[in-house]
Amino acid sequence: MSEILVTGATGNVGRQVVVRLLATGTAVRALARDPESAELPKGVKVVGGDLSEPDTLEGALTGSETVFLIWPFLTTEGALAVLEAIARHARRIVYLSSSGVNEDAERQTDPINQLHADMERLIEKSGLEWTVLRSNTIASNARGWAEQIRTTHVVRGPDMAATAVIHERDVAAVAVHALTDDGHAGMKHVLTGPQVLSRAEQVHTIGEAIGRPTRFEKVPLQVAREQMLADGRPPALVEALLASAETRPESTLITSTVEEITGAPARTFRSWAQEHADDFR
Repeated sequence: MSEILVTGATGNVGRQVVVRLLATGTAVRALARDPESAELPKGVKVVGGDLSEPDTLEGALTGSETVFLIWPFLTTEGALAVLEAIARHARRIVYLSSSGVNEDAERQTDPINQLHADMERLIEKSGLEWTVLRSNTIASNARGWAEQIRTTHVVRGPDMAATAVIHERDVAAVAVHALTDDGHAGMKHVLTGPQVLSRAEQVHTIGEAIGRPTRFEKVPLQVAREQMLADGRPPALVEALLASAETRPESTLITSTVEEITGAPARTFRSWAQEHADDFR
């Protein structure tokens, strides 16, 4: 039986995709740079490979007709070679993109959305049967605030436009349907949570979940830049994140796609915060 290959399998979304595929009885492979340290559930075949080195993917792809792709880089450099390797073995690809992509725009508002728009174009030209999941901000990103909340109960950083934050389990649930069901070829599913929230509202919700008052404090971009660089984040990533904070427009978009595809309504950010409260205590 053909196995589904999941990239980004040790990350927040990819790990959930692996778990859900296993729960459906689907044969699944997980791509990892270091299979020995992947710590994935029993039953998944962990295979070595690195998206930055397309030549390492051949063994992982052999026997896989379907691939879930999370692109972990800030440019499309090397993407064409990866897609060509996938196309030599697979027939279907599901790509995790961004709900901020605007097909009508010649250029996107920020580097991250531009990356996803460029990746979508490459995938559409790849000859593979494709599905794109345009996800809104994923709730697990809030884990980046954990240390600040534990130590000071104040999150200091650049503000970003409010958005309908989505639980990573909902992204994964839709991904599993797209990977295993017919009827998703050529579709671009826009995935959101059920409520538009600012960063301040997210931080407040986490505070309610842990039983302590927490707040968000906006800082100037230059201050945020200095802090993020001091924390050891790669300069290119810092600039991309700050560009998103500065230029990304507010979105009031809320879709019913999660419920339409999975049969269950999208989870709230409050439920995510309650599930992960111990991360912030």
